[in-house]
Amino acid sequence: MSNFWCILIPILAAIIGAVLGWLLRGLSCGCDDEQDEIKRLKAKISKLEADLKACLSRKPERIEVPVSNLNTPPVVDTKSSFASIEEPKATIEVDPSPNFDAAAAKAVLGKKVVMDDLKLVEGIGPKIEQLFHNHGIKTWYQLSKAEISKCQEVLNSGGKRYEIHNPGTWPKQAGLAFEGKWEVLNELQDRLDGGVDRG
Repeated sequence: MSNFWCILIPILAAIIGAVLGWLLRGLSCGCDDEQDEIKRLKAKISKLEADLKACLSRKPERIEVPVSNLNTPPVVDTKSSFASIEEPKATIEVDPSPNFDAAAAKAVLGKKVVMDDLKLVEGIGPKIEQLFHNHGIKTWYQLSKAEISKCQEVLNSGGKRYEIHNPGTWPKQAGLAFEGKWEVLNELQDRLDGGVDRG
């Protein structure tokens, strides 16, 4: 019987050793794979951070964008391998700086004058001024460049109550105010009756 245990114990020890070796080998291999994956991901993150830093350090380029004009068909250049479309660029008219001196205006007109106040024009009150503002005419310069027909169109948009006004001198008055010609404006307004030149 003692021989039985002498043979069985080494066999059991060998089996247990083999199982433990197999388990430990599987665990260590998994760790190596995970370590490799972590190193690979860290390298990828470093590369992405370097790319991001390079992108942020570049100066932004100015890009000119053409504005579509529905009334003008695009011009196609058939000579190039790719068709190119030429569209007109948008031009925005900016009001020039007015020749405004509040003290000089007050001295001539005898009242406080606020720059680009359309109510300074004889015949325009607060409600008519609002109609002009609604149509994008908010400055003396813009009113001075408006056609009489455009002024009448603005009045007509307010209904019958406003259609009776005569805007014939309004662009001229606005132009004089814009140019700071207070004496000429004062003389003109002395001859006006409700914005209409009676003289």
